[in-house]
Amino acid sequence: MPNASRLAQIGADALCLAAAPTFALLALWSGIHDGGAADMTCMGMASSPLGGMALMYALMAAVHAAPWLRRITGR
Repeated sequence: MPNASRLAQIGADALCLAAAPTFALLALWSGIHDGGAADMTCMGMASSPLGGMALMYALMAAVHAAPWLRRITGR
């Protein structure tokens, strides 16, 4: 049976790998489904699919991509 520190390391690794795909899905979801409350405050303005929350989630996915890049390159 693995000790507590090994289980914590496995959990941290899984969490690191889960962040980028989660943020990418949120960016996609936010881009497809308009902002709602933000659109109500800017009634006459056309919104971009990469504006607001979608852009923020895309940037967060890029920032959290390091564990995937290390895994892909074999480091």
